[in-house]
Amino acid sequence: MKIGLALLVAAVLVLHHDIWNWKDASLVFGFLPVGLAYHVGYSLLASGTMAILVKYAWPKNLDDDDEVAA
Repeated sequence: MKIGLALLVAAVLVLHHDIWNWKDASLVFGFLPVGLAYHVGYSLLASGTMAILVKYAWPKNLDDDDEVAA
């Protein structure tokens, strides 16, 4: 499980560097530059990745209410 999560994070990090869209002047839906559309999709992917990490990799001891903060 931890290896899968690490590979997911590594894939998201690699996808963040979208050098292939820098010189593409085409539009998505007729008004949205392809680089911006890519980052919309990337933002959704990154937020989904964070949700998965919180669900499966969050330390259980941080949720304990045994100790009351002073």
